Amino acid sequence: MSTTARAEVRRGKNESSVALIRRFSRRAKGTNLVREMRNRRYYARLKSKNVERKRALVGLARRQEYQEQVKLGKIDPTERKTRRK
Repeated sequence: MSTTARAEVRRGKNESSVALIRRFSRRAKGTNLVREMRNRRYYARLKSKNVERKRALVGLARRQEYQEQVKLGKIDPTERKTRRK
């Protein structure tokens, strides 16, 4: 683990400690520090080459199927649905 400071804040002259903590939290979120620490919390095993290949083949088959549906006119590519948040 590196010892570099990714989110450093210094207290202003008339700044309260609550405002300092809030500013630090915002800066830590901006550097994705919180997300990275949560990802490191548990060990995640690497995928084997066979699993990665199978996943790539599945994606390739899906893309080919989609292109075939577009060519047949069953899907309109201009009306792609977007995910809601």
